[in-house]
Amino acid sequence: MTEHSNLNEWDRRELLKALLGSAFVGLSSGCRVPTPNFSGELLAPDFSFGHRLRDGFQPTVNTEDWRDVNCVIVGGGIAGLSAAWRLQEAGVSDFVVLEIEDKPGGTALSGEVGEFRFPWGAHYVPTPMAENRALIHLFDQMGIVESLSVDGDPQIKEEFLCRDPEERLFVNGEWIAGLYPSSIATDEDWRQLAEFRAEIDRWVEARDEQGRRMFAIPMSAGSDTPEVVSLDQISMADWMSQHGWTSAPLRWLVDYACRDDYGLTIEQTSAWAGVFYFASRIRRPGDESQPVITWPEGNGRIVDFLVSRVADSILCRHAVCGIAADSDNSGAGVTAFDLASEKAIGFRTPHVIFAAPQFLAPHLIDGFVEARNVTPFQYGSWLVANVHLRDRPQNSGFSMCWDNVIYDSKSLGYVVSTHQTGADHGPTVVTWYYPFAVADPDISRQQLLELDWEHWSEVALSDLEIAHPDIRSLVTRIDCMRWGHAMVQPRPGFVWSDARRLAAKPFRSIHFAGTDLSGIALMEEAFFHGVRSAEEVMQKQEIAFDSIL
Repeated sequence: MTEHSNLNEWDRRELLKALLGSAFVGLSSGCRVPTPNFSGELLAPDFSFGHRLRDGFQPTVNTEDWRDVNCVIVGGGIAGLSAAWRLQEAGVSDFVVLEIEDKPGGTALSGEVGEFRFPWGAHYVPTPMAENRALIHLFDQMGIVESLSVDGDPQIKEEFLCRDPEERLFVNGEWIAGLYPSSIATDEDWRQLAEFRAEIDRWVEARDEQGRRMFAIPMSAGSDTPEVVSLDQISMADWMSQHGWTSAPLRWLVDYACRDDYGLTIEQTSAWAGVFYFASRIRRPGDESQPVITWPEGNGRIVDFLVSRVADSILCRHAVCGIAADSDNSGAGVTAFDLASEKAIGFRTPHVIFAAPQFLAPHLIDGFVEARNVTPFQYGSWLVANVHLRDRPQNSGFSMCWDNVIYDSKSLGYVVSTHQTGADHGPTVVTWYYPFAVADPDISRQQLLELDWEHWSEVALSDLEIAHPDIRSLVTRIDCMRWGHAMVQPRPGFVWSDARRLAAKPFRSIHFAGTDLSGIALMEEAFFHGVRSAEEVMQKQEIAFDSIL
């Protein structure tokens, strides 16, 4: 391993081997990263104000700049927007959403260039099952539910389901249908795959004494029996080894699933989270996973809908500086800083919904450090690259799909933004994903965050070139988004820890939302906690409502 502390000083071969893995072991020694002949930029959430607070900046709110409001929502991601939507739907309009970025959405943010829309993060939602009443209600409002079955399961309108072909895998020099590496599987590999599926089906079929599924979305609708909870104490890799599943294709498939949803390898992922990935998305034993709902802009479509309902209450470029909640639960004062006017403003409110990640709470909430421990919460970083192409790359084997994955690469491959539009030829944008946790362990997260645009563009392009040798000549632009604390990580022992369970409980008059409260970073979990926290506030204020949870 090189001694360079700055990855920007590494040569191309060193960088690609460290970040992309065995697919580049045979790469001949390369020179410096080439200068690209296309444009682009490196984007990232705004950390600058946080650094100002860290360095001692404490803005003062003038007396005349305080205002009274019924509820302050901190954070404009899916959780915060969902809380706002739920309040608005119940007839509560006196609230404000404070969002530090230029646009709300968090990791469900989307982008647009010309005729193309594309995701910057979360890009799909599995069709919800009957137990996810609140999400079905939202999707019905969005106009994507055709009907409900007698059991309450939704039938989604065809145009919102991922159209065929959905997914493919590049292995042994060609594309094949599906994500299981069937072209290299032996009879023993197939036997172990069948055993694995049978074990997942066992979890799918089982119900606890309360009639709950063992694994459900949201996770709070699933079981908390000792058999289920004990899975959290070991890694997914150890759980598979206990069953004797050593098949390389099977372990790759499960590892890919963990990297895809959690940004972790099977060695790093809780077995509870690993089994949850599969079992929570299968309605009945023997079924395939629930159909995928998606749009060209990914979950940005959901963000746009929620924003359309509460836009007048959202204050973007407003950074929360501090939250002081009264010890008698009578209310709180929230200080924010308008980054556009460089002016501090204050809000007096009976209730706060903290829809930001837990790691920020000790820095923003007075008295929180003495009451709660958020150390067990760990977060993963990601790099997302949107690659603009003037035409489709050449193809070897199965045709281009919505989801396109490269076997043995540490990336997650790419999704095609134009897939849902039916445009299978001509210009497009492909969205490439890379979780930092899978990089060479000798490389720190901070080193990866310091990589510049030229290097990330080269990493993304080099990965894509494995399957598309001609793709470099088709690129017109590459934009990269660097997510520093994008997803909570369900490492062994965390999901069912006391710290995780306590985090969702109110602290004085502050209620909490956010996907990290579930220990897994899913849109459905963020939405659930947003709705739950809003209903908690309405209950505390004795506002009449019918719960949609």
